[in-house]
Amino acid sequence: MADWNWKVVRCFVAERFGIALSRSSCLNYLHRLGFVVKRPKKRLLKADAAKRATFVGEYAALRREAARTGAKHFFVDEAHFYADADLRGKWVLKGEPALADSTSPRYGEKASYYSAVCVETGEVEAMPLEGNSTAETSAAFLKHLRGRHAEPLIVFWDNAPAHGGDPIRAYLATPDLRLRLVRLPAYSPDFNADEAIWDWVRDEVTANTCFGTAANVRAHVDPFFAGLATRTDEVKQRCFTALQARADTLDAVRAATTILHDPREAAPTHVDSTLALV
Repeated sequence: MADWNWKVVRCFVAERFGIALSRSSCLNYLHRLGFVVKRPKKRLLKADAAKRATFVGEYAALRREAARTGAKHFFVDEAHFYADADLRGKWVLKGEPALADSTSPRYGEKASYYSAVCVETGEVEAMPLEGNSTAETSAAFLKHLRGRHAEPLIVFWDNAPAHGGDPIRAYLATPDLRLRLVRLPAYSPDFNADEAIWDWVRDEVTANTCFGTAANVRAHVDPFFAGLATRTDEVKQRCFTALQARADTLDAVRAATTILHDPREAAPTHVDSTLALV
């Protein structure tokens, strides 16, 4: 797909029709033709569609199992928040520049965290991370998560190097741990519900704000995480991903098929009708 902008349009019109258009004319024509400016999202070309589809089925089965066993699902990831201004779109008067003050703190001034979100309950757990993530810090976060929830746990996370290694294998060998790790498909951040937590922090806390020091970043991010305990409905809404939508659709198809064969075997399932279009 072409990377269209007003300069490309101007060159195209000049080459095709021999007409020189100004910037404003190009923008006016684009608007009249129904074009709008959108911030693009990455189309991950390395993602394997077949593996993603298979994983949706596996996830749907794990949800059904959790409904029987009382297990909790947590999606886990790490993120860094830098002390310099995290530039985001902002409202300004037309013709005025959009500016964000910055003291230009060094790049190493950052606050790092692990977090985990349970889409079903809206619970969020967070743990500060000193330095970069490693197998040791990942094992420490799993221990943190295990200590705060008595139920059997299933943890979904990506294939980052810090999510494997001897420290994690050693921790998983703990007797009666009742914690299972599940790898998300490669190149599938849209399946990780925890990504929405990081976007939320950047929108609500760090957007266009220069904090100057890592300590000051933490002083603002920590209360945000603490406040999520009273915002569980919003957490569930924001963290509903393509994975849950596809699993819901799969469950609806499965339920309908079961009813056709034996209506007594189908558990009542409510699925938004719009999910059939996902």
